[in-house]
Amino acid sequence: MIVEPGALLAAINSPDDLKKLSPDQLVQVSQELRQFIIDSVSIYGGHFGASLGVVELTVALHYVFNTPYDQLVWDVGHQAYGHKILTGRRDQFPTNRRYHGMSGFPKRSESPYDAFGVGHSSTSIGAALGMAVASDYKKEFDRQHIAVIGDGAMTAGMAFEALNHAGVEKSNLLVILNDNCMSIDPNVGALKEYLTDITTSRTYNKVRDELWNVLGKLSKFGPNPQQIARRVEQAMKATLLKQGNLFEALNFRYFGPVDGHDVQHLATILHDLKSIPGPKLLHCVTVKGKGYALAEKDQTLWHAPGLFDKITGEIYKKVPDKPQPPKYQDVFGHTLVELAEQNDKIMGVTPAMPSGSSLNIMMKAMPDRAFDVGIAEQHAVTFSAGLATQGLIPFCNIYSSFMQRAYDQVVHDVALQNLHVVFCLDRAGFAGADGPTHHGCYDLAYMRCIPNMVVAAPMNEEELRNLMYTATLPENAGPFSLRYPRGEGVMPEWRKPLKRLAIGTGRVVREGQGVAVLSIGHIGNYAVKATQKLVAEGLNPGHYDLRFCKPLDEEMLHAIARQYKAIVTVEDGCLQGGFGAAVLEFLADHGYSLPVKRLGIPDRIVEHGTQDELYKECGFDADGIAAALREMAGKVEATTRPEPTLV
Repeated sequence: MIVEPGALLAAINSPDDLKKLSPDQLVQVSQELRQFIIDSVSIYGGHFGASLGVVELTVALHYVFNTPYDQLVWDVGHQAYGHKILTGRRDQFPTNRRYHGMSGFPKRSESPYDAFGVGHSSTSIGAALGMAVASDYKKEFDRQHIAVIGDGAMTAGMAFEALNHAGVEKSNLLVILNDNCMSIDPNVGALKEYLTDITTSRTYNKVRDELWNVLGKLSKFGPNPQQIARRVEQAMKATLLKQGNLFEALNFRYFGPVDGHDVQHLATILHDLKSIPGPKLLHCVTVKGKGYALAEKDQTLWHAPGLFDKITGEIYKKVPDKPQPPKYQDVFGHTLVELAEQNDKIMGVTPAMPSGSSLNIMMKAMPDRAFDVGIAEQHAVTFSAGLATQGLIPFCNIYSSFMQRAYDQVVHDVALQNLHVVFCLDRAGFAGADGPTHHGCYDLAYMRCIPNMVVAAPMNEEELRNLMYTATLPENAGPFSLRYPRGEGVMPEWRKPLKRLAIGTGRVVREGQGVAVLSIGHIGNYAVKATQKLVAEGLNPGHYDLRFCKPLDEEMLHAIARQYKAIVTVEDGCLQGGFGAAVLEFLADHGYSLPVKRLGIPDRIVEHGTQDELYKECGFDADGIAAALREMAGKVEATTRPEPTLV
């Protein structure tokens, strides 16, 4: 189905076309852009509410600034759909987040208008500041640098580190704070309360507006009234808000709050701000999901709803004809509550992803024992370490790719002190349409090299439950990393009794001869399908679910090395330093010389697509595993075939 843009939007193929419109036409083009996003996402899917909330801001930014010479950096990138549509990618938009299609996030290689690649939060201010300092160095003093950051992303330490630095650089930087009280879930913390105080103080906003009205009348008398008014406003902020302005304390000129949905007023303000040098912050108040009533009402649900009927709001979901397996994240959420009911030491921690990780189940059942700490992965880990020093058992639930942001804390604050923190890494392996910024490729490698760390991955829901239970036991009171993928498992009947698993033990899936496949994690289910194919062809491969990447099941590996002539390893993780590398190290350390073929994520950036599409691309879907087993079985046969006798 083709989505037709409105009359004005259809003529915009770059921001230069947008600039040809009169200020009065900006309202209509904003309406058409919002409708185009609604129509497109309802049919093709993608992120939804965030881009609707910044339609007017997006239009105003490209109307006022000379992009891409003026550099516009979007934080996270969920809200950049309008930006992509206005910068020459309207006709490609149906391929958004599809295999070999347009990225769902800003991406430097995709367009010169994407000044910085993003996907994780809170990077925009630091990146834009780096660009601003570079422009100063190159004497490009006319160049503007704009970072658009949400109030959720502003909770991360990186954002404040960049603000602190920017305040002393005096470079030409504009930070636009998109304040909607939401990230994916409602924002939490003191910063949210602070911004709410500013935006809801009627006295402050009334006096501020009156002050600047007077300023406009006095401006003809020269700059002195402006300086006086600025001092008065600063004093007014401190008095009426009962505190100094946080951003001005960091040497930023603060403007706002302003209505983020008044496109003409935004354009006027942005035009004026262009002439003010140094670091500035414009506080825009917006509504996530603006213009689509259901998305405004339930902003978490409509962050990325999937396909839906734009008229009725019905979100399309497949209705299975038989019971389906649950998502791994939901198994985690329900099992954590079950464990916490049995053990009052268990706590839950997540950095702003309670619904994405299903920790919201525990937050609802046990609100005093589950914590959303904001978009602050480093703090989440160290906060968990602090809990552990007091005898508690925190389950620190972070997406695998987000855990990369807290690696020092894992080493320094948890592993060095051998603290009992259980890291539950959701979205491990390929994350699907979110693409390379969200793929959890590296956790097996970066966790297994840390002393004191146990590294495990379940092949199914039952193993996830048992590993979670095992991680809580007193004899395992140290760092424990547990990874599982995005999406569904394989067991509709998953609520099995909890069992202790001995650390560093695997299980035999099937005995065989000649060649064996060794798997870790959910990808082992694809190995099951591969071995079934080969059995039907008359081969007899073995299959072993190792479960632990560290420590390895050495007894099992010795037995495999003695019994089989060749090995294939499979992991939904990077080949460098991962599970297959660990098996190779074991074989080398113990003098085994049998051939090994490793399947996993190669040493390159893998783009977005469905998980199955990416498994196939990288050669470890069921067909790829079967092909590798055939290849290794052929090598075994060739080496064991007797030499012909010469007569």
